[in-house]
Amino acid sequence: MSSLGRASAVIGAGTLVSRLTGLLRSIVLVGVIGSYKSGPADAFTYANQLPNSVFSLISVGILTAVIVPQIVKATADADGGNAFISKLFTLGTVVLVVVTGIATVCAPWLVHLVAGKASPDIVALATALAYWCLPQILLYGLYALLGEALNARRIFGPFTWAPVVNNVVSIIGFLILGAVFAPVSTDAAYWTPAMINTLGGTATLGIALQAVVLLVFWRRTGLALKPDFRWRGVGLGAVGRLAGWTFLMAFASLAAGFLQGFIVSEAAGAGASATVTANAWLIFMLPYSVIVLSIGTPYFTQISEHAAAGRDGEVREDIARSIRTLLFFIVAATAAVAAAAVPASRVFTKNAEGVTAESAAQSAAVVLLCYLVGLIPLTILFIVQRTFYAYDDTRTPFWFTIFQCVLIVLTTLAAWALYEGGAIPLTSLAAAVALGQSVASILQTLVATWLLHRKIGGLQIGSWMAAIGRFAVAAIPAGLAGWGVLALAGGAEGWMVASPILGAIGTAIIGLTVVIVYVAILALMRAPELKAAGGLVRRFLPGR
Repeated sequence: MSSLGRASAVIGAGTLVSRLTGLLRSIVLVGVIGSYKSGPADAFTYANQLPNSVFSLISVGILTAVIVPQIVKATADADGGNAFISKLFTLGTVVLVVVTGIATVCAPWLVHLVAGKASPDIVALATALAYWCLPQILLYGLYALLGEALNARRIFGPFTWAPVVNNVVSIIGFLILGAVFAPVSTDAAYWTPAMINTLGGTATLGIALQAVVLLVFWRRTGLALKPDFRWRGVGLGAVGRLAGWTFLMAFASLAAGFLQGFIVSEAAGAGASATVTANAWLIFMLPYSVIVLSIGTPYFTQISEHAAAGRDGEVREDIARSIRTLLFFIVAATAAVAAAAVPASRVFTKNAEGVTAESAAQSAAVVLLCYLVGLIPLTILFIVQRTFYAYDDTRTPFWFTIFQCVLIVLTTLAAWALYEGGAIPLTSLAAAVALGQSVASILQTLVATWLLHRKIGGLQIGSWMAAIGRFAVAAIPAGLAGWGVLALAGGAEGWMVASPILGAIGTAIIGLTVVIVYVAILALMRAPELKAAGGLVRRFLPGR
């Protein structure tokens, strides 16, 4: 357990710094080009999300599902996995080059798929930026290949720290954009080629350097990575069969995401649209990344090792322990973010045409709260889905992901129908789509857990539910305490939403209040998870 704790501390620290610099990156970008009712902001979000979407699908689906378990197994080979990994990396690079080339050529059509309801000026700007951003697919893919291989060899730090380089480069580039072209117009029609090149070039340069950083640490794996086009004879056929299901799953998820973007683009430049949704998702993902990825990633490697050795009993113990530990932290984070939704959203908003920053923050907070409904189920799904991958089962996750995609499509179309029918205003369209995403995630998690129980049994679900009950008893009054702090500060119109800096300070105060009350109540209840969680936290302290 101590090795898991050390690995979690390394990953958590790197993820925390990465996410914080990522937040600063987004804050700087909002300060330069806006967010709410900003055409250029929405255009860049659509262009930059295209490669990000592919990377997320590759990293969470194909690489995590296939690469980590296969590399763990390959380390038992006589050569330590050298031949297998070299061939796998060569094949992966070839596929990434081909996919990136096709996507770049198809940039106008891809932009239309995700932003087709936006104005012609916004679509044209998004297309120009997409030509800069789509080559990031190759760079993201190489970064993910190298990073997952490092994780599989229990070298967890570089993968989580490398994005800091990208964030720093982006911040510098955005500041240059703001200084050279000030004031930067929030009307897409007034953007020049020089402005487009500065913004798009900055985004892609940061991703390139992020991938290069991992190469510096590769020698620590002890593997001699080299091009090898002889792809027969080392089991790549099995990898292909496993990846086939995750490729289909990736395309289904991508299609559902494109539909969401297409519907939300109706509000591009006119209200809460792509950029507000992306920033709300960024806030939502901060606790998920810091908590779930830092603690869950080492557990996934351990689950893969136990599954490969056929020790099902230990796998079941790993699942129950990891979920209870993750939920201890994630329930507190849910309460904290819910209480601080308005000041947290204020960090990513500024005055727009006819709308004050405070009003824009309140609209963005609704989107964030709709996403937040799905945080706890998504945490459970992280472990459940990866347990299937540890058993080389990518077909079952395909089916329950297809189920989720169908639900996303239905809820997105329902949101569109409500808007068309006048039941909700245009400014609420993004929030309705976000809520549909959360509902789909909840139902997907229920189905996935049931299927895993059928597969290996004994998931100790009763212990999860008991833990959730204890955490909820503590989280509800803790969240109310945080909301009380906001109310004492003047509420949604008070000093905590007067500026982005005060919004960040207010968020920190509310979050700290929630955590203190949460831990105090669990201590009074003598919750058994408190001791294990305390051990993990202490590993983040200096000298530990």
